[in-house]
Amino acid sequence: MAHFSEREDLSRGARTVVVHAELGGAIRRDIAARLEEARGLALAIGLDVREALSFRVRQSRPASLFGAGQIEQIGEIVARHEAELVIVDNVLTPVQQSNLEKALEAKVIDRTGLILEIFGERAATAEGRLQVELAHLDYQAGRLVRSWTHLERQRGGFGFLGGPGETQIEADRRMIRDRMARLRRELDQVSRTRGLHRARRQRAPWPVIALVGYTNAGKSTLFNRLTGAGVMAEDMLFATLDPTMRQIRLPGLDKAILSDTVGFVSDLPTELIAAFRATLEEVREADLILHVRDIAHPDSEAQRDDVMDVLAQLGVVPGEESEATQEGLFPPVLEIWNKVDLIPPEDRALLEERRDRGRGIALISAETGEGVDALRRQVATILNSEHRSYNFHLSVTDGAALAWLHEHGEVTETREEDGEMLVTATLNPSVAERFMSRFPDHSDISSNDA
Repeated sequence: MAHFSEREDLSRGARTVVVHAELGGAIRRDIAARLEEARGLALAIGLDVREALSFRVRQSRPASLFGAGQIEQIGEIVARHEAELVIVDNVLTPVQQSNLEKALEAKVIDRTGLILEIFGERAATAEGRLQVELAHLDYQAGRLVRSWTHLERQRGGFGFLGGPGETQIEADRRMIRDRMARLRRELDQVSRTRGLHRARRQRAPWPVIALVGYTNAGKSTLFNRLTGAGVMAEDMLFATLDPTMRQIRLPGLDKAILSDTVGFVSDLPTELIAAFRATLEEVREADLILHVRDIAHPDSEAQRDDVMDVLAQLGVVPGEESEATQEGLFPPVLEIWNKVDLIPPEDRALLEERRDRGRGIALISAETGEGVDALRRQVATILNSEHRSYNFHLSVTDGAALAWLHEHGEVTETREEDGEMLVTATLNPSVAERFMSRFPDHSDISSNDA
C-alpha cells in the first residue's frame, strides 16, 4: 500500500489525547512509565500529544471500557485541546471503539491500531510491508466500521488515522480474505527463501547471534557498537523494524553473524506476532540469543517478562508446556543489562551484586562502550563451549587444508610422523564436518574427548 507524502505531511501534528485504563487485576506497572511509553508511540508518527492521563478502571465496561463519568472527563479534555484523535492505550473491541468515537466526537484508535500504524510507516523492505499489511488486514477484518467522518486530514499508511475516502470504509470482507490469502502465499515464498539462506549459512557454517529486547532497549546501538554498521539507532520507539544482519569477529572465532530484530513491546498485537513469524525465525534458528534490557527503566523486569512471553509463543525459549529439559532444544540466552551509565553510582554496587548472583548476565553501556569488550569475550566463550578437539591426518603437501584449519579453528599441535602431518585442532563440530566435505581425499579425522 503506497504512501502519499503530501497526505502524510497533513496528518503530522494532529492534536492528540492519550488515555490509559489501569484495569483492576492487571499486572501493575509504573503508570508514569506506561504513559510515557504511550506518548512515545504517538510521537513516533509525528502526532501532537496535548495530554496523557490514566484512569483506574475496576472492571472493563463491555460497551465503552471506561465508566460514564470517566468518559465525560475525557470528553472535556478533548474539547479543551480541540483534539482530533484519542489514543486509548489498551485493546478495544470494535463496539468499544465505535461507542467512544460517538461519545467523544473524535477519532479513536487503540494500542493495537497505533502499533500497526507505526509499523506501517517504518517497514522499509518489501517483506516488512507484506507482514504489516497482513497484520493490519487481520486486525481490520473484525472491525469494518465507518471511520470518523469529520476528520478532514488524509494520510497514507494503513488508514487508522485517516478521514473520508480511506479504503477500509467500503472494504468488503471477502476482498480482505482474498488479499490476506495472497499475502500469506507471498510470505510463504519469503519464508522459503529465508530458509534457503539459513541453510546456506549453516553449511558455511558461522554461528548466528540474534539481538532481541523491548523496544528502545538499545539493541541497534549495541549492534552498531559491535559491527561498526550505521543502523538507525535513535531514542525512539520502534526505530528498527526490518531485520539487519552483519558479520562480526569475536575472540577465537573468525566470523559470526549478528542479527538485529524488531523491538518487542507490552501487549504486542497477536496479529503482528503471527505476521512477523517468518522474520523472527531468524531468532529461532540462532546459536545464541542476546536479550538486551534497559536496566535503568522502572519497568525493566516487566519488559523482560513481555519479551520472554513473546519468545515463548514463537517457540524460541521454553514456555509452560515446553520440553525445557530436552538438550539442545532451545538456544542459550544471555541477558545484557544495558544503559548502566544511567544508573546512579550508589546503585551500581547493588546491580553488580545482582549480576554476580545471576547466570548469563552482562552489564554494559552500548552508548559509552563500557563492558562491551567483556561482552565480546563472554559471547565467544559461550559459542566456543561446544567446540571439540580433533586429530587430523593430512598429507605433508596439503598446505591448503592446514591453512583452512588455522583460519576456521584453533590449531593446538602440528607434527610430522611417518610421512604425514598430524594436526590437533579445536573446532565446532559443524566446522569439522565442513572440513571433511571440503577436503575428502586428503584427510582422516578422529575426535578427542574434549
